[in-house]
Amino acid sequence: MTDRTADQIAQDYSAMLGSVSVITNVLDDDNDFGNDMTTDEKKERVGRSMGYLVHMKALSDWGSESMTSVDGAITAATDFIAA
Repeated sequence: MTDRTADQIAQDYSAMLGSVSVITNVLDDDNDFGNDMTTDEKKERVGRSMGYLVHMKALSDWGSESMTSVDGAITAATDFIAA
């Protein structure tokens, strides 16, 4: 059981959305973010962000926060890393 305050949950959720943004931006060829990285470096960066999302999503005390974008980013990251 996780024992976070409402403020901590909000902060953690915001950080998760930051990781979603990292994954989305690295995978977007039209975005300059990450274009200086090799494919292997991109996979490493995306993998770190995905690992964080998977870990945080597994916490049991989320309230009404939507995990739709988190789930989408995890799926996109998984597909990218496997390619």
